[in-house]
Amino acid sequence: MGMAQKTKLKFNIQQIKFILIFILFFFFVLTSSSFASSSYVLPYPSAMPGNIFYKINLLKEKVMKYWYYGDFGQFFYNLKQSDKYLVEAKTLFEYKQHLLGLVALKKSNEYFVQIKPNLLSAKENNKDISENTDILSEAALKHTEVLDELKLELPEVFVWTPEKDNPTTINFKEILDEAINIRNESQ
Repeated sequence: MGMAQKTKLKFNIQQIKFILIFILFFFFVLTSSSFASSSYVLPYPSAMPGNIFYKINLLKEKVMKYWYYGDFGQFFYNLKQSDKYLVEAKTLFEYKQHLLGLVALKKSNEYFVQIKPNLLSAKENNKDISENTDILSEAALKHTEVLDELKLELPEVFVWTPEKDNPTTINFKEILDEAINIRNESQ
């Protein structure tokens, strides 16, 4: 082998090593797993307050309540709405829109409280609720994970001071603990 061929061969081996390391690095980075304890998936946030489509979504929500009839229909409707408003609350809290986030969290709580009675009604009607009970348990676990994250991110007490109005004190610890208790009671 001539000197030029050895140099060319070394260069090719070094390139191959670099490419392999590069591929392995991205493989491990892109395939890193999450350590969430729930496999339940929350929806992507829909239109947020302030968006022109938000009021349209509120109207659609009221109409859809009647579309989902029966015990299981109402179960899935209330779960879907509770999920949606929890994601909305989390997003609003992340953007420091605390008052709007509280409204969304209260809506999520209201819908979540309505889920269990739908299952109990289905059970009274001799329907098999085992699968939906598992779904509710997974949802409650996921909701609790999100609420626990919010407890770490938000201050225990926050004073919201608008420009031309009286300040509002928000006790996040108490509000989030109440939301977690609602989820724990459903299991």
